[in-house]
Amino acid sequence: MSASRLRGTARALALEIAAEARAEWGFASDIIARTFRKHRELASGDRRLCAETIYGLIRMNRRLDAIVEELPGSGALSPLARDELKLLVYEARSGVPVEALAVEAQRLTRGSIDLARACGDEAGLSGRHGLDREAVRLSYPTWLVEMFVEDYGNAEGVTLADAMNRRAPMAVRVNTLRTTREALIARLAEEHVVAQPTPLAPAGLLFETRVNAFALSAFRDGLFEVMDEGSQLVAELVAPPPGGRVVDACAGAGGKTLAIGAALGGKGRLLALDTDGKKLEELRRRARRAGLTNLEARAVKASGEVAKGAALHLGGFDRVLVDAPCSGLGTLRRNPEARWRLSRAAVEAFPARQLGLLVTYAPLVAVGGRLIYATCTVARVENERVVARFLEERDDFVAVPIKEIWGRERAERMGDGQTLQLSPNRHDTDGFFAAVLRRVR
Repeated sequence: MSASRLRGTARALALEIAAEARAEWGFASDIIARTFRKHRELASGDRRLCAETIYGLIRMNRRLDAIVEELPGSGALSPLARDELKLLVYEARSGVPVEALAVEAQRLTRGSIDLARACGDEAGLSGRHGLDREAVRLSYPTWLVEMFVEDYGNAEGVTLADAMNRRAPMAVRVNTLRTTREALIARLAEEHVVAQPTPLAPAGLLFETRVNAFALSAFRDGLFEVMDEGSQLVAELVAPPPGGRVVDACAGAGGKTLAIGAALGGKGRLLALDTDGKKLEELRRRARRAGLTNLEARAVKASGEVAKGAALHLGGFDRVLVDAPCSGLGTLRRNPEARWRLSRAAVEAFPARQLGLLVTYAPLVAVGGRLIYATCTVARVENERVVARFLEERDDFVAVPIKEIWGRERAERMGDGQTLQLSPNRHDTDGFFAAVLRRVR
């Protein structure tokens, strides 16, 4: 079966949105959502195909540019015509028969053009060698493929980059405060949605039916939250004791906060902190929908002021999660534009801030309690090296191997037994890292 093609308004919007995203490599999801709100006349199928096409154009931008440059007559094209030709090449490589594209290709180039050539394995790779060739083939900046290879070796690094180009599955977390996984599967079936249990996360489901999850009545009733399976596992690793006191120090809109609250069974104390008041208000709305009553969401002016502002609670929490701001290199399946927005210097600027957050929030941990450091990046400079630097500075904390929490078999399935290390090529999750540190005095 050949791939579907965008037509009419949806096609024009795809070209427009992709061009806007390329202008500053802003978040494509925001641009898509804003544009779709203005074009409510688009059918759901058109919206889905339009969004997929936009993400594909962004993801494969470097490879498509390289292919177009090899096509005769492309050098004289206007920017708009070049974008249209890139879309034709993308469609041809996605399975649309070249015969269906030939007339448009000839109109753009005012001559005959061989789109079949653009579909070959070697298209766009002429004169490229080594990791630069791999970077063009997989459509990445060369520095990023080099970083993956430095961290994981040549074969693993290239495999990781390749996996980041695939579509992420739709995963949700069952709200165990209100239902069970089995009951939610049955409820979703009533809405014609097929869902299967996630293989790694105990409260997750994978949707096999492509649907707008936020429009389902089960979502409106607070029975689930959309949440990557890897993110669910980070929240599970917090492992709060019954009735425990927990801080989510960089809560944002609170996906992990809500998961921790469900693990607490609505008991104990859960304090969510963030510098963004709008995100915390969204967290409060989500908590009300989920039926979570033990949550306090508190805005902080700056992370450095937290310890002073929470003086009554120093050493008073069983668990403190620092889900640190990071490069987001583990989420390239969902945010493909990040590969073009980031630079090596930008990635290497994060560790100082991440270490600072660990140092800031460490005093809130009770003796015997745990500090959990987590990121959604696969860059080792933001992960293991940050933890190592913290432990060098703070001899009142020691690393807790996750095999002591989850058992050896499960811990080694999802990391090295010492830390959580998830990746799309090994686990079909986003890329996540987490380390657990215990305060010993």
